[in-house]
Amino acid sequence: MNIGFEAKRAFTNGTGLGHYSRTLISSLATYFNEHDYFLFTPKNTNLFNTTDFANIHTVTPQTFPANLFTALWRSSWVKSDLKKLNIDVYHGLSHEIPLGIQHTKIPSVVTMHDLIFERYPEQFNAIDVKIYRKKFKYACANADKIIAISQQTKQDLLDLYKVKEEKISVCYQSCNPIFGNTVSDADKARIQQQYNLPNEYFLYVGSIIERKNLLQICKGLHLLKDKLSIPLVVIGEGGAYKKLVKDYIHTHQLNDKVIFLSEKFTNESFKNATDFPAIYQQAVCMIYPSTFEGFGIPVLEALWSKIPVITSNVSCMPETGGNAAYYVNPTSDNEMADALYNVYTDNNLRDSMIEKGIAHAQNFTQKNCAANVMNVYQSLV
Repeated sequence: MNIGFEAKRAFTNGTGLGHYSRTLISSLATYFNEHDYFLFTPKNTNLFNTTDFANIHTVTPQTFPANLFTALWRSSWVKSDLKKLNIDVYHGLSHEIPLGIQHTKIPSVVTMHDLIFERYPEQFNAIDVKIYRKKFKYACANADKIIAISQQTKQDLLDLYKVKEEKISVCYQSCNPIFGNTVSDADKARIQQQYNLPNEYFLYVGSIIERKNLLQICKGLHLLKDKLSIPLVVIGEGGAYKKLVKDYIHTHQLNDKVIFLSEKFTNESFKNATDFPAIYQQAVCMIYPSTFEGFGIPVLEALWSKIPVITSNVSCMPETGGNAAYYVNPTSDNEMADALYNVYTDNNLRDSMIEKGIAHAQNFTQKNCAANVMNVYQSLV
């Protein structure tokens, strides 16, 4: 088959949607290398290096007016390129498909990651909410198949958009395979020195936004100020909510307990996450107290890194964490404090969580996740 992808975020997004796109495409190209994969993107960047894959082809707009109006090319005009390249199945990797693709006789698939903007519209720009709703509903109505990345997202599609259940396939995602590689002691020491990491630390990875709930970890640390002196390393950036968190940190004298790594480092190996496995694998545990997610990829990255995970007992987190994670009410300061204290002080608990995490992570191998998506493609041709 010739399989096409809406691949803008694979080349331009350094966070969740980009990671999903790059991991899925590279997994498909590796484990189903009898097919050819065409990545349609307004621009090619070094964020996704495909040179090792002979069966991956990057397609950018080459002629006027598509090369000038790239947004229009991506959202509609790309259909002519799909026909020229004899694309058998087209996959919109993040909530969108080209306008009118249902009239081309090319079957289409769309991945729906979440409907968070529908649940928490106050956390989004009002105009963005309207744009997202229009694009997402169009994709759900006109794609031949919908991939939901969790049961939680599937349920939201059923409840909020009234999508027919038989149209939806739940295909869990994998994460970058580098997290499953054990980092050598020498490389850990190098990374610790390079980033000036403390000998022991808790870890948070994710955008610093209200929904992801970094403030709750800080409140837990404050409650433990007389019991533990373990600092928190934060990887991620934010705006107004980050300022709120930093105000809390300053008010409660936690400045030496919270290290914002993304403020200090912008080197390429940090931006593209190459150094993250070494940072994960030296952490006491990873904490992800989000109030709502489509999947929660840092939880999976931590499981592959063989470290304990503290996460929320809501949304899709129990799907991702399985029986391996320590679950807390994301609104409870005391539960967060107890979790931090128990995971740090109880070696047996920590060892059990790691062992269960290694086993649970096997449900999300690249091969398994790619096979589930390939089954969706093959059902359409």
